[in-house]
Amino acid sequence: MQSVDESKEKKTSLKRSRSSSPRNMPVTDSTATQTPDDCNLFPVEEIVQSPLPGYVAPTSVSFSPDDSLIAFLFSPGHTLSRKVFAFDLNAGKQELFFCPPDGGLEESNISPEEKLRRERSRERGLGVTRYEWVKRISKKNTIMVPLPGGIYFQDLSGSKPVLMLPSMSSSSIIDPHLSPDGTMLAYIRDYELHVLNLLYNEQRQLTYGANGNIVTHGLAEYIAQEEMDRKTGYWWSLDGKFIAFTEVDYSEIPLFRIMHQGKSSVGLEAQEDHAYPFAGASNVKVRLGVVSSTGGTVTWMDIICGGPNYNDEYLARVNWMHGNVLTAQVLNRSHSKLQILKFNIKTGQKTVLMIEELKPWINLHDCFTPLDKGVTRYSGGFIWASERTGFRHLYLHDANGTCLEPITEGEWMVEQIAGVNEAAGLVYFTGTLDGPLESHLYHARLCPDENSTLQPPVRLTNGKGKHVVVLDHHMQKFVDIYDSLDSPPTVLLCSLIDGSILMSIYEQPLTIPELKRLQLEPPEIVQIQANGGTVLYGALYKPDATRFGPPPYKTLISVYGGPSVQLVCDSWINTVDMRAQYLRSKGILVWKLDNRGTARRGLKFEGCLRNNIGRVDAEDQHTGAEWLIKQGLAKVGHIGLYGWSYGGYLSAMVLARFPDVFQCAVSGAPVTSWDGYDTFYTEKYMGLPSEDAENYEYGSVMHHVNKMKGRLLLIHGMIDENVHFRHTARLVNALVANGKPYELLIFPDERHMPRRHRDRIYMEERIWEFIERSL
Repeated sequence: MQSVDESKEKKTSLKRSRSSSPRNMPVTDSTATQTPDDCNLFPVEEIVQSPLPGYVAPTSVSFSPDDSLIAFLFSPGHTLSRKVFAFDLNAGKQELFFCPPDGGLEESNISPEEKLRRERSRERGLGVTRYEWVKRISKKNTIMVPLPGGIYFQDLSGSKPVLMLPSMSSSSIIDPHLSPDGTMLAYIRDYELHVLNLLYNEQRQLTYGANGNIVTHGLAEYIAQEEMDRKTGYWWSLDGKFIAFTEVDYSEIPLFRIMHQGKSSVGLEAQEDHAYPFAGASNVKVRLGVVSSTGGTVTWMDIICGGPNYNDEYLARVNWMHGNVLTAQVLNRSHSKLQILKFNIKTGQKTVLMIEELKPWINLHDCFTPLDKGVTRYSGGFIWASERTGFRHLYLHDANGTCLEPITEGEWMVEQIAGVNEAAGLVYFTGTLDGPLESHLYHARLCPDENSTLQPPVRLTNGKGKHVVVLDHHMQKFVDIYDSLDSPPTVLLCSLIDGSILMSIYEQPLTIPELKRLQLEPPEIVQIQANGGTVLYGALYKPDATRFGPPPYKTLISVYGGPSVQLVCDSWINTVDMRAQYLRSKGILVWKLDNRGTARRGLKFEGCLRNNIGRVDAEDQHTGAEWLIKQGLAKVGHIGLYGWSYGGYLSAMVLARFPDVFQCAVSGAPVTSWDGYDTFYTEKYMGLPSEDAENYEYGSVMHHVNKMKGRLLLIHGMIDENVHFRHTARLVNALVANGKPYELLIFPDERHMPRRHRDRIYMEERIWEFIERSL
């Protein structure tokens, strides 16, 4: 699910001189004198501004193949429409690299398939949304840029971009990717896999037999995109000679029809059908094939996932190893067993490389890293990440899959592998060694010396907060994109040897006008204890006491509470939570709490949700409210909740379960009954409906409606293909049956989260009006 109501992409821009010091970070002016007119300085429109204040830094940062340039997406006008810029490391300056000749991507010029893919990725960016470096096709630094009009190539000479592959109105180009050697381009058109030979400008179709939405080739299915974080359905071999791809068969999945009730038209134009696998029902059937990049017969691997009669349920990940060895990670339906399978691509024969079995579940990740050279003892092996100790750590495996030794250990987690320097015997990764509210880059020894103890990782990033890093190809430098509660995103070039700062790529202006004008202040991070003593982290946005007097205050709890998401962290995103800041400006205290079950605290902490959805998460939020009351910050009868998606579910559940504490709730796009959500997400945390009917019943909001006393505002898009509008409709039926009042705000033409600017403003106005009269 993983849907919070802020855009996943943080858009950025560049106006500051490149000579500014990276240590001169902006300081929020929280001491400005307030006037009686201050309340008029924060109009509701500020809540929906995008990008958010400070989130105008470069995104999609990457090094050129020769490491002389750093490219990134950027909007000089501080809008969502971005272009490609390049920073020349030798000259120490940036310049425009690629500007869309037709204006680039807009919400109005993309195909229905791409619109749904944007929903899966929570993508809001416009103009240019992605690019790839072209390797070896020419001596000039060149990028490939996919746009609605086709695939463009642009080199750094300043010449006009070349349209290498135009789009056709009847069939769009989906998910294009270059081969590793840069000589070919693969893409999906009409549900089939195609390649374009860039050396000879020859197009070739590689797969056949697709049948619209029944059978597709090379496209990731809904579950893979939405729940498994696998956005693609094909993979280039490391030498570019082969492509592995999925064949997805939807024939066993009944279609779920969504009607466009807001349209004036009827018939096919006013409806859409989705193959949606509900909890307990069949999943799509997935096969894995391999085809030569020059065309020919497909070799099918000895594996079928999903369907009615197969033990291997989910094709989770596909990776190529050196020597054209294909691997696949296959997860069983109960999420308790993951196999890494190795295939002979000539025969399709499989062997089991490794098996991982964990309780309560296995979390998927992208840390599988094949090893090639440098470490001769383990040549052909791989790095794997496991939560066998309760925290995700890295382990070294040999070519046969045998675990040789741990690389990291401790009560903290590895998040991502950033790179491996086999010659130096080092692995670089981001993790939570310095605390679960931050993220830093570290390096560790790939293989400790014999008879030596495991040494602690070495930290390379400077400054508190969240660090996202990109390593260069020569393993000498890295780009550090970091932010914290006190600092908006900053981009620095650093040494991979000792972490020292080499150059500033982008820094925010010393003063951001919105911060002073809107008087934005970072929240206060606090710790409380759940029942049983587990430490929970909370964030407090307190109203200005000089203006609104001492506490207690009317209080709104902003909640998500579901797995794989962390709200409370040392990040600028919390400082520019514009709804929280808006409510604070109105004299309302806003509180966030990451209950047990949320992310980045280890498997035991997250695993508390197993068969406990609607129990432990709701109880922790109740504990948080009681803590606020005991601290004198809030009082009973004046506490409300707000949440979206899982947060929408939890806000309604808490309101119903604890009617004497909570006065109101805003519930956006809620899952009201888990038998109406998808297989992968629901069964991971709840098991099968047929095997755990009691917990499914208890976890439904409808089970608790009879106890509800407070006011409830339900918000939902009627063409939401993720959390269907029927969730809200079923809850409304229960409310009516129990004689409970409710309020309903619907958006007939919106999906899981309103995208239209006018709709978002309207929604925020209605939310504030509801909170104002309900608290």
